Amino acid sequence: MRRILLWSTAVVFPLPLVLTYNTLAREPEGLRFYVSLGLTAYAWWLLAIMLSVRPPWLDRLVGLPAVYGLHGMLGVLAIGFAYVHRDNSYAGQPLAALLGDWGFYAAVVVLCFSVFFLSGWLVDRIRMLLEAKRLLERVLRHQVSVWVHRLNLVIVAMIWLHAHLLVRVNQYFGFMMLFDVYTVAVLGLYVWKKWIAADYYLTGAVVGNEPLGGTSRRLSVQLDHAETRIRPGDFFFLRFEGTAAVPGEWHPFSVTDDDQKTLSFTIRQHGDFTRRLTGVDLGVHVRLEGPFGRFDSIAARQHADTPLVLLGMGAGVAPLLSLAAAYHTTREIHVLWAVRQADDAYYRELLARYQASSGNRMTVTAKVGRFSRADLSELLPQQVVRTGAFFVVGPNPAVLANERLLRRIGVSARRIHQERLTM
Repeated sequence: MRRILLWSTAVVFPLPLVLTYNTLAREPEGLRFYVSLGLTAYAWWLLAIMLSVRPPWLDRLVGLPAVYGLHGMLGVLAIGFAYVHRDNSYAGQPLAALLGDWGFYAAVVVLCFSVFFLSGWLVDRIRMLLEAKRLLERVLRHQVSVWVHRLNLVIVAMIWLHAHLLVRVNQYFGFMMLFDVYTVAVLGLYVWKKWIAADYYLTGAVVGNEPLGGTSRRLSVQLDHAETRIRPGDFFFLRFEGTAAVPGEWHPFSVTDDDQKTLSFTIRQHGDFTRRLTGVDLGVHVRLEGPFGRFDSIAARQHADTPLVLLGMGAGVAPLLSLAAAYHTTREIHVLWAVRQADDAYYRELLARYQASSGNRMTVTAKVGRFSRADLSELLPQQVVRTGAFFVVGPNPAVLANERLLRRIGVSARRIHQERLTM
């Protein structure tokens, strides 16, 4: 229901613009229709920018994956509406036509780049594209992706000026006032959230940075003030300041334990940014945006007898550990942890302590390599398969593969809750 309400904003948000224009405009009905398509596309670009600021209250309602899903779909739909608008209407002013064309082509470039590099719609399902992405990411660093995505602001500026130059639009003062209010409000929110509100985020300092196994690190950040809003399974966006070791961009990492003063993050070093975390010294200042996450609220609303199955791949065990810490003495829990090699099972002793203190409520299975369908059928009793709540965390392709396996052994999709380590 919450997701339906979220998606309904795509219908509601453009309506004031479209209805106001159609009430005031005297152009032929056919032309008004195509102008309305253009206005809808513009409103969707603005809504996508609003969603990109990651409202924490919206994350707690539906989760950031759902927010990002709508964000991406708005970009696709806006391109479609903009194409029909551009192909079936005309601009009498040459500069207006030029700005409209530039805005459209820039939006196509951003969409193509985002679909390939910033989403898993294609690359997580086609291995050849995934390999191509990994190869290109050696040249196109993460900062390039961030700045390409910010081209949406330039696109909005071009379309805003395009509309102001069109006589068929700018002659209606009431409509233009509403058009400008939409634009200024959204861009103002974006500027405030990205460059002003960040000064009020949580802050702390790195107090630990040690390797785990051969491919991961445990990074500990001591907060300047304890954060009581943190829940098991949460994650934060981190930005390291005052160090040349890593760029000053935001990256998401999951909290490993349930401490509200010193946060530990288990990070797999597989990309340019995460590999450079080795050079982050103790004492480096950190700014944290969050917390985000819905795992705890999902687990808490389950019936007391509902088993929790925590399936993690590699560093994906991080948010599941905090769930295990919170519930291992009160709930039936099955932890399944797949690792690449034996020395990557760096939390085996911690999980063993949780299991020993659980009163036989918790079982732990760590396996080198992915779990097969036969493994899952053998490890999970039928009662757990029929009634359990499943939490799956790991790299995108691994999460998708394990979701398919769970459905094949009889787990319904509505009982599978997942978090992908690349969003």
